[in-house]
Amino acid sequence: MSIIEALIFGIVQGLTEFLPVSSTAHIVITQMVFGYTFPGLAFEIYLHIGSILAVILYFRKDLADVITGFFGYFKTKSQEHRIQFWFAIYIVVATVITGGLGVLLSDVIGDAMKTPLFIAVALSVTGIFLIIIERFHTYGNRSEKNMTFFDSIVVGLGQTLAVFPGISRSGATLVTALFMGLNRETAVRYSFLLSIPVILGSTVLAFDEISAGGFASIGIGALTISFLASFIFSWIGIVWLIEFLKRSKLTYFAIYCFAVAILVYLFIDPSTVIEID
Repeated sequence: MSIIEALIFGIVQGLTEFLPVSSTAHIVITQMVFGYTFPGLAFEIYLHIGSILAVILYFRKDLADVITGFFGYFKTKSQEHRIQFWFAIYIVVATVITGGLGVLLSDVIGDAMKTPLFIAVALSVTGIFLIIIERFHTYGNRSEKNMTFFDSIVVGLGQTLAVFPGISRSGATLVTALFMGLNRETAVRYSFLLSIPVILGSTVLAFDEISAGGFASIGIGALTISFLASFIFSWIGIVWLIEFLKRSKLTYFAIYCFAVAILVYLFIDPSTVIEID
């Protein structure tokens, strides 16, 4: 892999991981455009580690509050700790649902759905639901203290859909959280914090498929550049999305998803399938 290719893959991963546009679809599309297939899962895992490091560092205070509240509740039983205790539980519940169903579905899906047609359709579905939640659903006003187990179950099920390339994980969690009546700030925070155990979990599960040969074939220079690009642009994506959602609508992401879907359908050979080497 060249340095330029590594840089582009890192930028694509970083910018799209937390935006509601499906990072998986964009990574697959980039591979199709370059005619490049990753040697195993090692490189994808490497890119995801850069993204997860960015979200952990950015939300370090929120993470500390949740962890402190979770363990502090056992000692003080205070209302403040109670809210963070249950928020942590809701993160765990959604993660367990996503992880369990994700493992089952990934065995069925495999690489068969990493085709231009499927990705175009899935991106369109993501766009449709972003429009529905923005244009035809009234935002709720419930915050963390009003969340329930049912909220976490529904969000966990919605997040599971992201195993399909083209369905955005962040988009799925945002849409389901907003659909359940959470306010935008809580939905965004919940979505970001949910990404941490989900991405870490998928990374750990894929460790046994990492091979030294996969890293060697990419090269230390390309690995370093891609990791740094993934981290930096993930951070940029997080900051930009949070600020964007304060003043703009999810509809713009829907339009983007439709545009990419059309381009993929029109200009990428429909017989192209990305498979793991």
